Amino acid sequence: MYQICKRCVMDNASDSTISFDENGFCNYCTKELSRKNEVYFPNEEGKKILNSYLSEIKEKSKRKKYDCIMGISGGLDSSYLAYLGAVKWRLRILAVHVDDGFDTDISKENIRKLCNSAKIDLHVICPDPVQFNDLTAAYLRANVPNIAIPQDNILFAEIYNFARRYKIKYFLTGGNFALESILQHGNTYTAYDVRNIKAIHKKFGKEGINKLKFLSNYRKFLDCKLLGIKTYRLLNYIDYNRDRALKELNEFCGFKYYGSKHLENTLTKFIQMYWFYNRYGVDKRRSHLSSMIVSDQITRDQALEELKKPLYDEKEMQADIKMILSRLNISEEEFNLILSEPSKQHTDYPIDWITTIVNKIRLN
Repeated sequence: MYQICKRCVMDNASDSTISFDENGFCNYCTKELSRKNEVYFPNEEGKKILNSYLSEIKEKSKRKKYDCIMGISGGLDSSYLAYLGAVKWRLRILAVHVDDGFDTDISKENIRKLCNSAKIDLHVICPDPVQFNDLTAAYLRANVPNIAIPQDNILFAEIYNFARRYKIKYFLTGGNFALESILQHGNTYTAYDVRNIKAIHKKFGKEGINKLKFLSNYRKFLDCKLLGIKTYRLLNYIDYNRDRALKELNEFCGFKYYGSKHLENTLTKFIQMYWFYNRYGVDKRRSHLSSMIVSDQITRDQALEELKKPLYDEKEMQADIKMILSRLNISEEEFNLILSEPSKQHTDYPIDWITTIVNKIRLN
């Protein structure tokens, strides 16, 4: 029986992990509201915590070239954090961007304008296009939910490589409570299970992957321990408002909005809007809108009105799919065959069980 949360807009259409209490409230918003005051501080207390972290970062890094490192996608969260860090907080930031060949023109311009205006050192990494595209194609053929894993893993692999090279101890992430406290647990998978990545590629890939860099949970753990890398979510210590952040970025460097969350990259747009929805019934807008309900940026009625709008423009999406398939060397016939086959889960292929256990512990 279909059920939608009476407080946020999460539903059970695509998520076997969701549950509802006697009031009709789901486990997602119930959990996040219970921890809201423990992790999100858009107040004077947040300012004190933020200033403490900034003092620590600057003091511990004063003899190094950089205070901190971060990934930058051209999207709002990472861009606003970079702007605050470099301009408002005077941090010396090393920004890393992975150009996988699917960046939108708007995203490229946003990154260029922001880093030039804020005087941020930017390293752009271009993974081998033949191997990256083949690995992404393998994920499509594997019919698993999270085909963005190659994107995500390679980005973090490069970030940690630079952290080792420059002995940077502080990693700033654009992850935040205000806009993404609620992330659906069902129909997704960790980006750090390298065994799973290699197993999917071995079964469905046609090229090598020896030119691509990956980051396993083990390597990430070792780097954090041996190098003392700390990860801070500094957007949790300010009153982070989407519309206000967009306005500030536009006034600072001409930053342009690309339409919705995670649409700064055409491949990501396809995954978020088309793949998740058409293969698994997942409407990613529900997570984003529910997060904004929890952080009091919109009302539930406003979220429901937003959900009435089409998820994507059909003509525009078909053009995007045509471009993506061309680069991935997948014919339209093969793509249609993939869509006609039963969908799979990442656990249908060999996995690193320790990685899976660690991630389950984190979710709980």
